[in-house]
Amino acid sequence: MFVRIKKSGKYQYLQVVQTYREGKKVKQRVLTTLGRLDRLQEKKEIESLVKSLSKFSDQILLLLNERSKIKSNALKIGPVLVFQRLWEEVGLDRIFQELLSGRKYGFNVELAVFITVLHRLFVSGSDRSCEKWMNSYRIEGKETLSLHHFYRAMAFLGSETDDQYGKTPFAPRCVKDLIEEKLFLLRRTLFTELEIVFFDTTSIYFEGEGGENIGAYGNSKDHRPDRKQMVVGAVLDNRGFPLSSEIWPGNTSDVKSLIPIAERLKKRFGVEKVCVVADRGMISNDTIRELEAMGFGYILGVRMRRVKEINKEVLVRAGRYREVVSEESGSKAPSPLKVKQVWHNDKRYIVCLNTRQARKDEADRDAIIKGLEDKIRNGARSLVGNKGYRKYLKVAKGSVVIDQQKINREKRYDGKWVLTTNLYIPAEEVALKYKELWMVEHVFRQVKSILETRPIYHKTDETIRGHVFCSFLALVLRKELDRRLENSGYTPEWYDIKQDLKDLQEVTIEENGEKIKIRTEARGDCSTVFKAVGMALPPTVQKVKSLKM
Repeated sequence: MFVRIKKSGKYQYLQVVQTYREGKKVKQRVLTTLGRLDRLQEKKEIESLVKSLSKFSDQILLLLNERSKIKSNALKIGPVLVFQRLWEEVGLDRIFQELLSGRKYGFNVELAVFITVLHRLFVSGSDRSCEKWMNSYRIEGKETLSLHHFYRAMAFLGSETDDQYGKTPFAPRCVKDLIEEKLFLLRRTLFTELEIVFFDTTSIYFEGEGGENIGAYGNSKDHRPDRKQMVVGAVLDNRGFPLSSEIWPGNTSDVKSLIPIAERLKKRFGVEKVCVVADRGMISNDTIRELEAMGFGYILGVRMRRVKEINKEVLVRAGRYREVVSEESGSKAPSPLKVKQVWHNDKRYIVCLNTRQARKDEADRDAIIKGLEDKIRNGARSLVGNKGYRKYLKVAKGSVVIDQQKINREKRYDGKWVLTTNLYIPAEEVALKYKELWMVEHVFRQVKSILETRPIYHKTDETIRGHVFCSFLALVLRKELDRRLENSGYTPEWYDIKQDLKDLQEVTIEENGEKIKIRTEARGDCSTVFKAVGMALPPTVQKVKSLKM
């Protein structure tokens, strides 16, 4: 059945025609003539008829025209769908249900924590900004939460437990410790023993008081001795999974804190060895001797340009680089990390090379050199005062020229970093462990930006501990996603993942009580992430059942 136009004189008529078969022949018959086309269009009767017929169709969802009175709303759905699935599959939903059983908070504590963790993953910020941020995302139940619920959820995570077994002199046993231990038990089937863990720390200074006991004056790595601070530590297991997080007052040195933390890790997880991972500039020679005396391992990043034996001996040492293959994925990444081992004065060094970063470093330098050439031609002698430019220049006979020898020296550092360690594990594993801690350091930087200007919103130790622990949970989910992407053979950049997931939106259109939902196009790495997580993309168009009686 279809509609056709029938001409009669100077007018056109709209007819409904049916096609039928008579024997082997296909014939047509006119069921009805709706009227003159010009009059039907003038009175808008065609739209009324089509809209009336659409009520009996399962395929037609909504008919809109310029006279339609519609409402529309767009919400981001990608981040929630992906990380809610990961939240459930790592077991966090079951852990929270168990810990909250019998407690009567009057609001969904697990949901408040999940939203805070999701916020930490994608934009970071305070709980105040989180409350406003969530309004642009489709999160079931978010309308039941307000700011004080987020504060109470943070206090729940940081509250002390009745059982204080394994506490340290500077940190009580809290609910967040129970969550870490339950996560560990759920992952325990992935390995038989926890021989070694990797430990990194950073300091975070407060603009305010910094809680009741956590904030204290100490040796500030941020060069802010005028501010109270706390120290945050993160522990990764031998597969790179986040194992636990620790917080202690800023007047406690890292080395002194290691002994009680190592004892606590052994009680909680059966850890045999602890390895400290850090930048070489953050640990002195005296500290290294103390670590060795106490039996701790270390992996330290070395300053390539400032240490003479590194740039004069280690970097120029001949040797073949070996490609690093992730143990989890079992396949080589598009731009694999490469390493080579160098011994010098009885010290073990690992030279790491990232070919993708090397190309970027070279391109950035070429762009600077090109800009310098243009400026020099214009007589810009003030360039000597610019630190970024000065390393490529020299002053000769009262003129400024580009120093090719300096450029050649800089090329030696493209895409490279150097590590030193006292561990007797393969060089490839050393490089991977250090790379894992880069991710931790990235989260630490986020924590710093969150807390350094907002302690006024978290005045108690409990809420501060809970707030920092949400960064740890964000790290857990991020690592789980990375693992699944590696297993699928994909290694997209985290920045691209975030942008592509945020671009996936759901647009709701409503007219006279009828609603449809339209999913925007999955761009970039979005489909790849959904596939790695084991999820199908939502349908492009779907009708929402009418609530009319």
